[in-house]
Amino acid sequence: MARRRPGVTIKHVAADAGVSLQTVSRVINKEPSVRPQTIERVQASIDKLGYVPSIAAQRMGGSRSRLIMALNDRDRTISGWQSHEGTDWVDQMLLGGMLTCAEHGYRLIIELVDTHGDHIRRELPAALAALQPDGVILTPPHSQDPVILDLLAKQGIGIARIGSLTPGPGFSLTMDDENAARLATEHLLTRGHRRIGFIAGSDEYELSAWRVTGWRGAMATAGARADLLAQGDFSYASGRRAAETLLAMDDPPTAIIGGNDQMTIATLDLARERGLSVPDDLSLISFDDTPIIRFAHPSLTAVVQPVAAVTARAVELIIADQGEPTVQRDPVSIPATLALRDSVTSVR
Repeated sequence: MARRRPGVTIKHVAADAGVSLQTVSRVINKEPSVRPQTIERVQASIDKLGYVPSIAAQRMGGSRSRLIMALNDRDRTISGWQSHEGTDWVDQMLLGGMLTCAEHGYRLIIELVDTHGDHIRRELPAALAALQPDGVILTPPHSQDPVILDLLAKQGIGIARIGSLTPGPGFSLTMDDENAARLATEHLLTRGHRRIGFIAGSDEYELSAWRVTGWRGAMATAGARADLLAQGDFSYASGRRAAETLLAMDDPPTAIIGGNDQMTIATLDLARERGLSVPDDLSLISFDDTPIIRFAHPSLTAVVQPVAAVTARAVELIIADQGEPTVQRDPVSIPATLALRDSVTSVR
């Protein structure tokens, strides 16, 4: 393709190809109603002029905005950035969402809104009016928020809900959390562990309960007691408190599964403070597999959450639904995997 020339617009392409602005837009948007000869002529003009389509040009072909918005909570996201705790979830969303959008001539925008109380009733409609997205990707806990879902449904906007199976509009996608927890627990059981603790995440998230269910199920199948459950809220501080509870027991666990990386790192730090060696005295498995887990010492075995793959699939479903509203609405599950590292050993 020729080098992009400043000032080249869709009007220049249309004039060079001898077609209307709407025809150029239809070619850019890969709509099926354009004759092959016309597509070839328009593409030749695009290549010759070095034209790069703008969102405005893409919108000319119809009512679609060619934008998909991923909705994130402002306070939580900014807090994560400011504390330098890593933004791997957001990074992976961008990776999966942006690349898939680009394949279809779409753009992904992450919008931060205040989702607390009545603020959402003001901020979300304002964001929707400004961006006019074709679809919105919701992550936990917003994917089960009835206020958010109602606002989106009333405007007829496509919805992809990650981490929620609560009945509601749009598509539901999960990362197979229950089976992922079962996989982690079974790995520990095969290494001889019978007293396996679990630090659960916030009850605000549906997936927290799914993970506990997976852990309980694996323990029950093995005939082991699932009584070493401690509650956290996905924060480092809550993980430390939960680990203190588990390790203070008369017969403490020989292994602990943390409901996310922050809580698992807190458990690792507490174990060190108490003179416990990981994995010799205590085996650990985490959820999410963000960089802090991979570069910890020892590197921690972790459930790898397929955030990029789930976001990519969410984008595909929203785009497909624009042209074919009869797209199958059954819940979509993308399986997680277990990355084996140095934090698990067999019971001596």
